[in-house]
Amino acid sequence: MGPGATGDPAEQTRESLALFSDVHGNRLALEAVLDDLHARGIGSVFCLGDLVGYGADPNGVIDLIRDRGIPCILGNYDEGVGWDTGDCGCYYVDAEARRIGEASYAFTVAAVTPDRKAFLRTLPRDLHVDLAGKRIHLVHGSPRRINEYLLRDRDERTYLRLAQNEPDDVLAFGHTHDPWFRRYGGKLFVNDGSVGRPKDGNPRAAYAVLSAAPREAIEVEITRVAYDVEAAAAAVVAAGLPAALAEMLRRGR
Repeated sequence: MGPGATGDPAEQTRESLALFSDVHGNRLALEAVLDDLHARGIGSVFCLGDLVGYGADPNGVIDLIRDRGIPCILGNYDEGVGWDTGDCGCYYVDAEARRIGEASYAFTVAAVTPDRKAFLRTLPRDLHVDLAGKRIHLVHGSPRRINEYLLRDRDERTYLRLAQNEPDDVLAFGHTHDPWFRRYGGKLFVNDGSVGRPKDGNPRAAYAVLSAAPREAIEVEITRVAYDVEAAAAAVVAAGLPAALAEMLRRGR
């Protein structure tokens, strides 16, 4: 038995997986997260969508996900760019936010190459994965809509309705760029935050680790990873994207 081993059978069979999403063209942040996962020895990794949009290197992000063979589902921005729909399915609070969002979409849909758009079109809308005998349902926004915002302060009746219709033990999602987890109606809800564009006031990249042993409840850890935010912000400006997007990276909002 090696150093630190307890001999506890449950501890020896404990399993972990990592979830991340909303990379949004920020390759520097993604590289930092993947390096952190490698250092921790977490090999089971899933992406919950939105590889592109807002950031300067959407093609680099797609290539990294594709080359690493990371299972990934479709995000609303991936859908808008992959199919050239003319819109990312985003919500804008005012006219200025819409102006910034439309500039981001125009840049991204022009930057992403046809072969990479074809890759985005292959992504499934959801996945079901196993962890120590529990089932985890991976979506981008919600099981109902790819761009539904499941915010931490939303009326609990929304979550109770979702729990009633959810066949799996866990519903994992992203889209809001704000990490949180909570139980409703006997189901565990997990938002993994955002790798490339956090909105919770913390500019570090975020991802979630779920771990469990057989017949034990799943534990959730939200991890933050520092990366060169200033370099990512400078790349946004150099690409001709709105300077406001660079400032959002710096502020984590």
